[in-house]
Amino acid sequence: MNFDASQTFAAPASKVLACYASAELYEQLPEFSKISRPTLLDRSEHGGRITLRLHYRFTADLPAAALAIIDPSRLTWIEETVYDLAEGTASSQLLPDHYASKLKASARATFRDTATGSSRTVAGELKVRVLLVAGQVEKAIVSGLKEHLAEEAEVVATLLGDG
Repeated sequence: MNFDASQTFAAPASKVLACYASAELYEQLPEFSKISRPTLLDRSEHGGRITLRLHYRFTADLPAAALAIIDPSRLTWIEETVYDLAEGTASSQLLPDHYASKLKASARATFRDTATGSSRTVAGELKVRVLLVAGQVEKAIVSGLKEHLAEEAEVVATLLGDG
């Protein structure tokens, strides 16, 4: 299932990108409604690239049919994101702790200046391989991811003085 999300900020793209690529952001995030507050596992810098590894847990409800196959407490993953400061992009992949053969996800974000500040556009793909309920599980997870991206953007806007 493909998904996308966009947010706008009053701050320039370089400041928004720097905020997302900082360890401080993730240490200040609250517990969200469908995806847990992340745990920062690692942050490294190499030239104009910053790699962040964050650990998450899916906390939203799953369709009843999916619960027969998937243990919600095992829906945890590492999000590995590489920020390219010069290009104004970020590439992410989800590395499941469990169900690695059943779940695959990746996304790409672009940070661009606009006439009134900047925008972040995220486009990605999520694939669940579970008989009969894959579509329902994909919809639930994508809904949670999109809500999480919006909630996270509100925190970024506040930290940058936008909100």
